[in-house]
Amino acid sequence: MRLDDFDPDSIRVTEGGRSGGFPLVGGGKLGCGTLIIVLIGALVFGVDPGQMLGTIESVQQQQGPATTPQETANRSASEICRSNAYSLEACNALSSLNRTWQPLFQKANIPFEQPTLTFYTGGTRSGCGAAQSAMGPFYCPADQGIYIDVSFYDQLEQQLGAKGDFARYYVIAHEYGHHVQHITGVNQQVRQAQRQNPAQENALQVSMELQADCYAGVWAGRNRDLIEPGDMEEGLTAASAIGDDALMRGAGQAVNPESFTHGSSAERMRWLKRGLDTGNEDACDTFSRQ
Repeated sequence: MRLDDFDPDSIRVTEGGRSGGFPLVGGGKLGCGTLIIVLIGALVFGVDPGQMLGTIESVQQQQGPATTPQETANRSASEICRSNAYSLEACNALSSLNRTWQPLFQKANIPFEQPTLTFYTGGTRSGCGAAQSAMGPFYCPADQGIYIDVSFYDQLEQQLGAKGDFARYYVIAHEYGHHVQHITGVNQQVRQAQRQNPAQENALQVSMELQADCYAGVWAGRNRDLIEPGDMEEGLTAASAIGDDALMRGAGQAVNPESFTHGSSAERMRWLKRGLDTGNEDACDTFSRQ
């Protein structure tokens, strides 16, 4: 995927807890529109193996962000993003995601704020508590942060067979999808429904993860002119590789759909493709699973 080089003054990037760039906060209060805000209340009624691609929350979500560690070096956003090829890709993707989603929020009359992308190695603290590389990339609603140890990309390729830049862009776009859910209120509704009916906790979590997959596809679909041959296949391969059933089999476990938290390989591919094909966020109502 041929993404433009990022503008260091238009993205939020951190390393060890402090901002490496000056954010442009989009938005204001603008018109009603097309972003889905799924009403979960009528339903009233985790983490997948390897905890790949997820949302992490804790009681701190109600208390506000936790204190993050001191930055080891006062580097600029440009320096952080250009630390290595993976970081550069992630920053380019973040910039593109901001440019894609911000106008949709403006059209929908929903205040928009960019997420912060935090790079770390080994472990760090987020607004949702401690983070370890083994958890994989995640989104923390408490501080609106996407956290990633880019060594995950080597695991994605070498251990899971998901190669190519689009597979890596899918990872960031999925986590950005959780940010979309947070600022539209979907995440909060899901958490409330899970508390009201614990028996539906996993099923609701799967719906939320599949919607983030679909939103990742929407971003790519709205930037179709930048997609190169083979990109779609790379994304679908990555989605298949991190399906709950594939990860369970890879871990030597029996496949148990009741314990799924992110969806099967087939489901993840289907919803990513739906977003890609339509480029329409309204097509991402995974809660009705149509």
